Amino acid sequence: MNWLLLILGGIFETAFAMCLGKAKESSGTETYLWYGGFLACLIISMLLLIKATQTLPIGTAYAVWTGIGAVGSVIIGIFIFKEPATFWRIFFLFTLVSSIIGLKYVSS
Repeated sequence: MNWLLLILGGIFETAFAMCLGKAKESSGTETYLWYGGFLACLIISMLLLIKATQTLPIGTAYAVWTGIGAVGSVIIGIFIFKEPATFWRIFFLFTLVSSIIGLKYVSS
């Protein structure tokens, strides 16, 4: 159950990164709404991380949480913000995902 909470927390970490990108692209009141989304996602993400670390090792949980956020942010960047999807970006994204999966399997 705590792994599921950790994955959900990582998804919210990706969401707060997306909100920052959208706030940068917007203006006026819309900017403040994106910043509000950022704060909401940040709080939810942190609370889920805190809950998950009650039973998971902190080092593993934090690495998985940030890894999900990093992978998600790159994917959001490619598909929403039209960032380049070069061979090397995809290659290192794959190695990051492999490392996250490896950490999950070697942790009790």
